[in-house]
Amino acid sequence: MKFELHTTDPKSKARAGTIITDHGRIETPIFMPVGTVGSVKGVHQRELRDDINPDIILGNTYHLYLRPQIDILEKAGGLHKFMNWDRSILTDSGGYQVYSLSANRKIKEEGVKFKSHIDGSYHVFTPENVMEIQRSIGADIIMAFDECTPYPCDYRYAKGSMLMTHRWLDRCLAHLEKTPLKYDYDQAFFPIVQGSTYSDLRQQSAEYIANTDAFGNAIGGLSVGEPAEEMYAMTDVVCAILPEDKPRYLMGVGTPINILENIALGIDMFDCVMPTRNGRNGMLFTAHGTINIKNKKWESDFSLIDDMGMTFVDTEYSKAYLKHLFSVNELLGKQIATIHNLGFYLWLVREARKHILAGDFRVWKDKMVKQMDKRL
Repeated sequence: MKFELHTTDPKSKARAGTIITDHGRIETPIFMPVGTVGSVKGVHQRELRDDINPDIILGNTYHLYLRPQIDILEKAGGLHKFMNWDRSILTDSGGYQVYSLSANRKIKEEGVKFKSHIDGSYHVFTPENVMEIQRSIGADIIMAFDECTPYPCDYRYAKGSMLMTHRWLDRCLAHLEKTPLKYDYDQAFFPIVQGSTYSDLRQQSAEYIANTDAFGNAIGGLSVGEPAEEMYAMTDVVCAILPEDKPRYLMGVGTPINILENIALGIDMFDCVMPTRNGRNGMLFTAHGTINIKNKKWESDFSLIDDMGMTFVDTEYSKAYLKHLFSVNELLGKQIATIHNLGFYLWLVREARKHILAGDFRVWKDKMVKQMDKRL
């Protein structure tokens, strides 16, 4: 495992780098398509690999633990082999599910007892068994077990949650040291900064996380309903503390504009369900703004979905055809929209990288934010 920082934009904090894992090179900044249960919804691995072409995708520990279950993944030789994916994978530890299952879980110092959303059965996640589960899944990058606080969140709760996340981190690290690798490649570990939208807590957490000297560092608990300005403010506070020579991952973010603004603050890695989920519901992201393809205005528009041709679907199908597919509830429509959106997100971060390397990222970013902030 290795991270190389190549350059920083002269008029912002945007960075271009490369993460090297045993499954390949990851050029940053990078967007990771979300493959929650071992599948990026509606997309074949062939299309993902050959057309969208991400260097890394994300899987989710909570969902993979419940289905197909860990013994199946171990018998397959890990998630890479199970899903026939030969590039890098990152797994979220399940901390976000702790947040999202608020009605069906109980948090204690030992860990979290939760009820399965599938069959109502009870399970327990602890820092220790989550590390073991991620060893068995076999992702290249694995995450610390944390609690993601809601927004809004009062100061006392946010502080208590952050301190427990730090104690859980210490337990994760201690257990990893005595838990051997399951497969013939390395795994990198990322702790997670918490602290809600309180600057002093974010600073305290960032300092604690930086002192672990992990391979990389993540920022959690943002993009949970807070205004974008608060997200940016917390990201700025944290990036000023996290070490420059390690990759920085902002979890669960976000819109194309969110991504560009956070790249400008020094973030290297992103994931979000927005391009796939919104695509399945008819929202397309483009360099010129967002499109609701279900609107009547597109039914006689025979121009291509996107004139920039970022994926094969953009060069083969018209807006009118895609609007028709959504009108008749044809599954192909959801697939085309998903592939387009993922292609756009990957195009966006790769263009950002080009402009960082060229030294004109800030000017390009400001232009793109203005262009994308439109409903077409």
